[in-house]
Order: sequence, then C-alpha cells, then structure tokens
Amino acid sequence: MNRRVVITGIGCITPLGNNAEDMWKSLLSGASGIGEITHFDASNFPTRFAAEVKDFDFSRFDDDSDRFKYSGRNIRFAVAAADQAVKDSGILESGIDPTMLGVYLGAGEGQQDFMLFMNLIASAQKDGQLDLEQFTREGLDRLHAQTELEQEPNMPAGHLASLFNAQGPNLNCLTACAASSQAIGEATEIIRRGDADAMLSGGAHSMIHPFGVTGFNLLTALSTNNENPQGASRPFDKNRDGFVIGEGAGMLILEALESAQARNAPIYGEITGYGSSADAYRITDIHPEGRGASSCIEMALKNASLNTDDIDYINAHGTSTAVNDRVETMAIKSALNQDAYRTPVSSVKSMLGHLIAAAGSVEAITCLLAIRDNVLPPTINYETPDPDCDLDYVPNATRETPVKRALSNSFGFGGQNVSLIFSEFTG
Repeated sequence: MNRRVVITGIGCITPLGNNAEDMWKSLLSGASGIGEITHFDASNFPTRFAAEVKDFDFSRFDDDSDRFKYSGRNIRFAVAAADQAVKDSGILESGIDPTMLGVYLGAGEGQQDFMLFMNLIASAQKDGQLDLEQFTREGLDRLHAQTELEQEPNMPAGHLASLFNAQGPNLNCLTACAASSQAIGEATEIIRRGDADAMLSGGAHSMIHPFGVTGFNLLTALSTNNENPQGASRPFDKNRDGFVIGEGAGMLILEALESAQARNAPIYGEITGYGSSADAYRITDIHPEGRGASSCIEMALKNASLNTDDIDYINAHGTSTAVNDRVETMAIKSALNQDAYRTPVSSVKSMLGHLIAAAGSVEAITCLLAIRDNVLPPTINYETPDPDCDLDYVPNATRETPVKRALSNSFGFGGQNVSLIFSEFTG
C-alpha cells in the first residue's frame, strides 16, 4: 500500500501572528517578529533579543483551565495550533474512526523554572559545596510533580491525543531543528502504509529562557547584534553572525487522499516527497561538504519521482549562521546541479527567527501557502552578497511566480537532515 497524502488543515502560533493567515500576511510584507527579550531579564546576556510570540490568549483555545494549569508555553502553543488545524480540516465532524486518527509531533521540552532552580542550589550550599542531600530535600519540598512532568517532550502529543480522541499511533521525535519536519515525514509514511487514515502532525517549542539562551550563546550560535535586533537575522548575507531564537507551534492535518475526497475536505496540497539522512559527522557541526543535506534532498526528489527542474521554490533551513548558509547552498547545488541557479530560495527565519523544533512545521505551512497563492516570501535583511552563497535568495521583497512544487529543508544539531516536498493538488 502506498496511499497519497494530502494536507486538509493548518494552524500555527508564531512571532508574526497567532494563526496561519496573519502570519502569512506578515511574511509577505517583510515584517520582523524579533525584539528585546521580555520573558526574563536578559540585560546581562550576550544576546538580549529573540522572536517571542505576542498577544497570545490561551483562553481562546482552552475551556478547562485546570487541565493546563501546570503546562508550559510549548504545550499551550501546541494545543492552540492543533485546535486551529483540526477545526480547519473538519476531521472530527467526518465520523473518522478514532483508532485511525493519530498524532506525530516533533515537539521540544518544556521550560525549567530557572530562578527556582538557582534558589534550590543556593539554599543547599554548605561550606562552599553543594549538599546533595539538602538539595534533594529542598527539591522534594518545593518542586511540583505535575509541573516537572509537563516538561517532558512527549507531553504535547499526549495532550493532543486526549483532546481530540486520537486513538491511533502516537509518537514524538526530538531531532533538534529537524524535529517537526521529520514528524511530518514519518506521519506521512504511517498514512501511506495504511496504519492511519489521518495524522495530526507538527511541532511546538520555546527555548526563550535562561537555560536555552545560555546554551546557544555558549555554542556561539546566536547573533549578538543587540543594536539592531530586527536586522540581526540575515540568512545568506555576508555579514550574518548567528541565528535568532524564536518560539511557537505549527500543526497540520495529514490525510489519506481517499478519506479527504470522501468528505469533500479542503486540500492545501499534497506531500509527495520525504528524505531523511544523518551527517554521521559531529554533534554540533554539519559536514563541511553538506553530504547529509544533499543526500536527503536527493532522497526527497526520488521519493516524489521528480527531476531537479521540477522544484519551483526552496524554503531553506537558512539559519543565518556562517556555516549553515554556506553548506546549505553547497548542498542545494550538489543535489540540483545547474537547476539550483534557476530555483528561488528564501528563508523565513529572517522574519520569524528560529523556532527550533517547531521551525519545520511552520515552514511547511509557508510552503503550502506559497503554492496556494503563487507568491514567494522574501529573505529580508539581505544586503551584502556572500561569494559562497550565490543562489537566488528572493532578497527583501515578495515575488509573484507560479509555484507547483516546493522543497522545504530542515537541518538539526547532531547532523539530522530532513527534506519535504509539497506539491499542488491536481486530483
């Protein structure tokens, strides 16, 4: 069995809008969702800005305030985006067998209470050393079991299954920045082989907290352009100096074509290609020749039975780090050969920031809307060409052009690579 898989519902919570249409309008206008960090006092951090979700009212999506009392931002984002996608698709009104409706997420971990953790350490000091026994006693007394449980990366998928009575396959992968793209690819395979008729798939993450920002600063991965936060994310520009951390969620309803057609569901597009590979190189460095990235692009093309000249748009991973953008450019040229130079490439991370585990799912929605409207979102802040990045990056302004097939790349720390191909649905 190799069933066709289409997308019948979308939803998102992002730094540029708390639904897909608002986000899309902002992206096409070249807006930036980046500003000073407000979630905590970052005044003494090397990086003092991020792409935070704004004006988010969870009460619009939650009619049981006690259920999510101890849930973090990642779970609340996931619930809100999933609620939009499910309602958009009408899947629950279709009479679908709940055992044939599953969930596959690429969701990240929750947020640690940094100040509480530091207070626990401070109160357990004895003669300049950490008294582990005292630390344990303090922790048992002051930490809340449900709050700690809600931080586990499997929890968003569990909540969504319960909310929507999705009794089918339930999984979560956390392959860093490739996570939600990988979840979409694997959910597609579940439907193709007949283990589910529909899957709620995507991702949610928020690492805008002291631990998250500190970790990426130590890796020297974040931009430190504190004087110009909205100009800090500049993928493929010669003067890029790192990525901007973001947060949010993107959710999609994937459905077997025959199921969608039987209920006359709206169809945004079809998932025709999925490729996944590993660099097998280093934990935080991508292979310098882009071997994993290029091979997963080639795998996606083969999976979709497409040629290199069939791709109309590439939504790049495009993080704005020196190495990623150079190597991704190299990988695209290796996989597409001379067709790379005629294929427009853009990175919406220039506007949204990097949503880490949730990035791929939001960028998948971007590809579907580009296909729907035949318009490409720009790469903003592109000012100075880099000789190592010599493709068409749709600089600074949207572009109207026919888009029948879009390739979306997601490359994660640890060398995990995923490419997805979305195609216009033609029946």
